[in-house]
Amino acid sequence: MEGAGYHRADFERCVMHYVAEASYVSDYKIKVRFENDEVKLVDLEPHLDEPIFRPLKDISYFRSFTVNADIDTVVWPNNADFSPEFLYEIGQSISMHLDPADGLESARR
Repeated sequence: MEGAGYHRADFERCVMHYVAEASYVSDYKIKVRFENDEVKLVDLEPHLDEPIFRPLKDISYFRSFTVNADIDTVVWPNNADFSPEFLYEIGQSISMHLDPADGLESARR
């Protein structure tokens, strides 16, 4: 592909991701496992200022997300969601995999 004017980094940026599983961690942080088994810690606190996201500032409401398999991402009861690509981009890679035994609340697709 590099010979056709593309670079590997360009191709990797074009890969679409989807959320396979997500768990609440703390505050406005969730741990997300993507389709490629990469696990990222996502801090959404800086991204809750738009009107649709304001209810998520209530921690108990924030914790009420589920993984919606139809749109491949986390969704809250008011239908607020973040694209899986956005979650992947802002997430910090971590080495832990999600496990129901880890004591974290978990949502699976």
